[in-house]
Amino acid sequence: MEIPSTISTRMHYQHKSLVDIIDGLSDEQIRGNAVEGKWSIFKNIVHLAAYQHAFIANIKRILSEDNPSLHSYSAEQDPLFHDYCGKSSHEVMKDLLGTRKDMAAVFLTFPTSDYSKTGQHPVYGTMNLLQWMNYFLLHEASHLYTIFKMAAVLKKEY
Repeated sequence: MEIPSTISTRMHYQHKSLVDIIDGLSDEQIRGNAVEGKWSIFKNIVHLAAYQHAFIANIKRILSEDNPSLHSYSAEQDPLFHDYCGKSSHEVMKDLLGTRKDMAAVFLTFPTSDYSKTGQHPVYGTMNLLQWMNYFLLHEASHLYTIFKMAAVLKKEY
């Protein structure tokens, strides 16, 4: 099983669209609640940064255990999420970009046999490593779209 270019390309580049999406926004705008009752742009970014670390831990379990049962991620229960909330936007973005660079360098060079290893998702059932990577990227894309919509509203107000 080979890694499809659709996964490798997104793993390398998808997250970088965030830089363009928030370009021109002040830190105050990024941290402000654009939609009442929803996460701010900042908290969405914090979530993406913290979730990368949780995802790395899940991948390590898939590689070292036989079809482990993995728990749903909860930002509210993740100490790293709360820690990142106290950091600057720049610090969180730096971690997100740096962690992702390291993550892609490792994930995309696994031996081919590793991509067929599986882990149990609580909702979607048994998924192989490539499906887990696709799941991660689609989850990230949904947050990028949310950030895009909020940023567009903020930029329109200018």
